[in-house]
Amino acid sequence: MSSISPTDAAVAPGGKDAGPAQPPGRASLFGVSLNIRQSGIYIAFALIVVLFAVLTDGALLEPQNISNVIVQNSYILILAIGMIIIIIAGHIDLSVGSVVAVTGAISAVLMVNYGVPWPLAVLLTLIAGALIGAWQGFWIAYFGIPAFIVTLAGLLLFRALTLTVLGNQGIGPFPDQVRTLANGFTDGYLGNIGLGPLGGADLFSLLVGIIAVAGMAVSQWRTRTARQRYSQSVDPLPVFLLKIIAAAVVVLAIVVQLARFKNLPWVLVLLAALVLGYSMVTNRAVFGRRIYAIGGNLQAAVLSGVKVKSVVFWIFVNMGVLSALAGIIFAGRLNQAGPTAGGSFELDAIAAAFIGGAAVQGGVGKVIGAITGGLIMGVINNGMSLIGAPSERVMLVKGVVLLAAVAFDVWTKRRSGTAQ
Repeated sequence: MSSISPTDAAVAPGGKDAGPAQPPGRASLFGVSLNIRQSGIYIAFALIVVLFAVLTDGALLEPQNISNVIVQNSYILILAIGMIIIIIAGHIDLSVGSVVAVTGAISAVLMVNYGVPWPLAVLLTLIAGALIGAWQGFWIAYFGIPAFIVTLAGLLLFRALTLTVLGNQGIGPFPDQVRTLANGFTDGYLGNIGLGPLGGADLFSLLVGIIAVAGMAVSQWRTRTARQRYSQSVDPLPVFLLKIIAAAVVVLAIVVQLARFKNLPWVLVLLAALVLGYSMVTNRAVFGRRIYAIGGNLQAAVLSGVKVKSVVFWIFVNMGVLSALAGIIFAGRLNQAGPTAGGSFELDAIAAAFIGGAAVQGGVGKVIGAITGGLIMGVINNGMSLIGAPSERVMLVKGVVLLAAVAFDVWTKRRSGTAQ
């Protein structure tokens, strides 16, 4: 059975007049063809937000709470970016929680115990993360040991190394600059402006939001134009504009709420840069296309001349660097590196990737989908905390959501196979 592209469905000869059958993985809603795999996650996210907004009497959407959701889940979202890339390639990484712990410990020892200037300490910590990723990538890519086994060993190995580095005790406090990166907010560079019943908001933050929306609209328009140039199916112009307007309203609403509280969190600025950069790599760069090719059909990728071992090696190096960055953020937020840091982070990152649309078999997934999946987990955690739900109920709901996401992926795969 032939495989289907992760982003584009085949277009039947004759275009819209080819018949009522939808391409695999797509459904028709009011005459508009929708990719249910790609669109379902965003619809689910919107419904979950609305549900908890109602259950919490609007507390979920308060400016301070929105800021808390972003800051409290920032390190999971960073890990989810690297994890989705690994899952797209058909692998898994169970060690990221332990790598977060050991790199946080390394940064603490450098900054606190040895007084290394924080910029140099951060750089050295990122290099340490890259070396950890290279260690695991070597065994997976060049020695042929399954990623599940290598990273399971890494989970134990790096947790033990964390205890050794820290001497089984916490180290802190961190420099103010690192704490600001983890918990701080941008300054009100241009002052506040009135927003009527909403109160005041920082003008600089609002301008950043407007620029982000404009960039998103231009990018989507260019993608649409490119698809038309190659005679691929696109949404009707009114539907396309409606999607852009809806996304713009959501982004600006979040930015306005953040601007009303303490402006943009620095971790949100960092996340935005990471999402933009990694989205460009996965969607437009040759390296990104090779990752999808490896996960979609390994044998075809080898026959096409893709250097599979090199690509797999570097995606694990990348995962190590992002884990180190998450380790610095997490330690800075707590203002100390502890031996139990990063517990179950790997599970949250994997869940974010699968909820965000990654396929169990690999070859499918998007960075923005992983971020959305991570935010779904964050909203569930936050919303159930606001309504006073016990921790076991939170775990129950998260488990059901993860199972439903994977079941949905399997279901769409079967529909695709039937359609073919």
